Amino acid sequence: MDRKSLRESLENYRTPFEEEATFLEDFIQLTYDEKAYLRERLQGHFTASAWIVNKTRTHTLLTLHRKLNRWLQLGGHADGNENLLEVAMLEAQEESGLSSLRFVDRRIFDIDRHMIPQRGDVPEHFHYDVRFLIEAESDEPLQISSESMDLAWMPFDAVEDLVGNSPSILRMLEKTSKSEILM
Repeated sequence: MDRKSLRESLENYRTPFEEEATFLEDFIQLTYDEKAYLRERLQGHFTASAWIVNKTRTHTLLTLHRKLNRWLQLGGHADGNENLLEVAMLEAQEESGLSSLRFVDRRIFDIDRHMIPQRGDVPEHFHYDVRFLIEAESDEPLQISSESMDLAWMPFDAVEDLVGNSPSILRMLEKTSKSEILM
């Protein structure tokens, strides 16, 4: 996936969720910015995430993020890589240690624009997160990365209690339960 195919994917992306629809055009416009894939673009930049599910679609893999102290999906900065599919998979591998990861679908699963708080010299800024649906074996051993405090397979019915008011994670959970591409 290059810049042009990301733009086309975003232009063709349809969602019944109003919150996604409100910032979809911002994602499309960001693809025209040469610095959009660099964290040095301090107004905001692309990131990529993996919504990882087990084969039976009963659990998702979440990480307790070290800097944000919140349970989140795995993912991270593009750091210049315009292939966000590749970024999502690399981040999933690095943050979980799993080798059984595979894309359920290479289409965009979800998008989210969220504010990252100021940290040190880096001002608060937006992450334009493009998310992909990935499946893994839940019995494979996990390896917690330096970016995490914990890593765990969470039952779908426990996710809401764990993440609290995190609309984007709850949206992905809802999409997972309704998706036709899941099995």
